[in-house]
Amino acid sequence: MQATVGDHLHVHSNTVGDPDRIAEIIEVRGDAGTPPYVVRFGDGHESLIFPGPDSVVEHPQPGPRLSRRFLG
Repeated sequence: MQATVGDHLHVHSNTVGDPDRIAEIIEVRGDAGTPPYVVRFGDGHESLIFPGPDSVVEHPQPGPRLSRRFLG
């Protein structure tokens, strides 16, 4: 697993009814983009994470972003 600052860490829920968690990677502490990562969740909570097999790194798509109000 490799990431850079600005990527998202998507942690899939392993419990029925619990939502997946997505956090922004704000610091990479491992060598060459490897874990651990310091992440910030949507509620502002920051945490040091050693991602498990239920996690994937999502790289943001380059280009302009549309505001949610334009997405209908």
